[in-house]
Amino acid sequence: MQLKPLLGQHHVSAITANAKENYHFYTKVLGMRLVKKSINQDDTSVYHLFYADERGNPGTGLTFFEIPRAGTTYTGNNSISLTSLRVASDEAIKYWKKRFEEFEVKHDDVVTKYGRNVLSFQDFEGQRLELVSDETNRGVVGGKPWDQSPVPVEYAIVGLGPVQLTVPQSDVTIKVLKDVLGYREKESYPSSVEGQPAIRVFETGEGGTGAEIHLEERTDLPRERAGRGSVHHVAFRVESEQELKKWVDYLQQLRLPNSGFVERYYFRSLYFREPNGILFELATDGPGFEGDESFEHLGETLALPPYFENQRAEIEAKLKPLNTKE
Repeated sequence: MQLKPLLGQHHVSAITANAKENYHFYTKVLGMRLVKKSINQDDTSVYHLFYADERGNPGTGLTFFEIPRAGTTYTGNNSISLTSLRVASDEAIKYWKKRFEEFEVKHDDVVTKYGRNVLSFQDFEGQRLELVSDETNRGVVGGKPWDQSPVPVEYAIVGLGPVQLTVPQSDVTIKVLKDVLGYREKESYPSSVEGQPAIRVFETGEGGTGAEIHLEERTDLPRERAGRGSVHHVAFRVESEQELKKWVDYLQQLRLPNSGFVERYYFRSLYFREPNGILFELATDGPGFEGDESFEHLGETLALPPYFENQRAEIEAKLKPLNTKE
């Protein structure tokens, strides 16, 4: 079957225990735009918040499920262990270092890693994040920052960068990345942990920061226990619904357990787990987030896909009010 290459990262979905504080951090501190305030379509009692560039372009989305009773994350193996966010330049990295100091965000020093300036930091729940400079990047273009953000456009986050997976058996994950998803190995760089194997870099499509997976093999770690501040899944871009249906057929032919075609309204999806248990999603570039809200008012009210509208009163009664208009 002839499949087009995946286009890069689509979104990363993580867990928060506090939607109000989460909204404040990602919009007021990081300056991302909330493009959709919706629900977890598999558990309608839970918020699903979508942060991105000005209109939620594919490859710019960082999303959160609010699980108020989510416990502490015990970091470890079999996990999506680092999510990076792209900024335009090395100068932007310097700006963020000062901003994190101003807002008392826990962060490390600026370092050069895999040939790019990066700045690691954590949100208020310990979510593991990293800013990466696109100063020398070639490949998938970034998004367009919202001009009403508290962060100047020239320094703003423009999308998702490399996503790091940490696994005890890298060979089986590599087989899925290369033989199933069509990634190609690009390079490697030393682990920050002495005595551990180099971190291997895989890319798809046009490559670059928006299309890389960084694979870390660690045999010295226990399995991660997910909670607030952990990542639920990573999604990769498929250009169209027609192409996604080809992927559904392809995974069925491979007899790889998967969700089949899933309607998410804002995009269409396909889910499966690679052998180390990490959840992958393939998601279409469209239709996008403006089917039920205008560009000017994205994220201001609770948006429900049409097939949940008849449950609106019941759903709203279970959710704690969240003001996203200010």
